[in-house]
Amino acid sequence: MKKLKSTLPNMALVLTSIALIAGLALGYVNSVTAGPIEQIKAKQLSDGIKAVLAADEVVVETPDTLESGAIIYQTDKGVAVQATDLNGFGGKLSVLVGFNAEGLIQGYQVLETSETPGLGAKAGEWFQKGQKGDIIGKQAGNLTVSKDGGEVDAITASTITSRAFLRCVNAAYAALSEREQEDAQTGATAQIN
Repeated sequence: MKKLKSTLPNMALVLTSIALIAGLALGYVNSVTAGPIEQIKAKQLSDGIKAVLAADEVVVETPDTLESGAIIYQTDKGVAVQATDLNGFGGKLSVLVGFNAEGLIQGYQVLETSETPGLGAKAGEWFQKGQKGDIIGKQAGNLTVSKDGGEVDAITASTITSRAFLRCVNAAYAALSEREQEDAQTGATAQIN
């Protein structure tokens, strides 16, 4: 094959061709992987709801997405609420919180995190029952880290992540309270088991 001269039009043509081929390849890979990724996320959510409500099986009604962005999953075993905070140390943090009939935290699961491995990523275990920052069985709504005058121990060397995590938990409770107030105003009956 004859070598192309290094002229501006030739370089633009080659660069455009490479970009077009790469774009088509990325688009194809995205279309092939989009379905399996959604299936994995749906399974993680289903497993998360079971975990935060301490149930082997749950029947989930149609999720209710509020203006705040929180998503409420009413089930036959209780209520799970997904809340997101964009201001963690590494960015977005999404937490699923299970509540019992009294509004106490039954369990939680971190669904999505960009936190530092070994530090902020510890949020998945740090706040569980029996751990240093245990929040299970506590009333959510105004949970804060001890550094800010609260009663929850922050993850060592990861206070920003701990604050973002607790903002998610508090936002989940606020969303649940908001929905219960709306139900009370409309005459609907909230079914928290």
